[in-house]
Amino acid sequence: MSELHSITELCLKLGAAPGQAATMARQLVKRADQIAAARGIPREAAMTELLQILVLGSQGRVPAAFNPPGPPSE
Repeated sequence: MSELHSITELCLKLGAAPGQAATMARQLVKRADQIAAARGIPREAAMTELLQILVLGSQGRVPAAFNPPGPPSE
């Protein structure tokens, strides 16, 4: 099973419609390549990060990196 097919299946299991799941999977693969190149990290690490964000988002949760900072301390 190809990576694209596996990610498409994951998106389907998380509730995406078939066409939407395929589009999301293609975008995730492309974005993982971009992040890996920009940050100089392994592609697998970039994909892992994106998949964690995807799963949390499907659960209605916000990844910690996306939470606004707390109020400034005085």
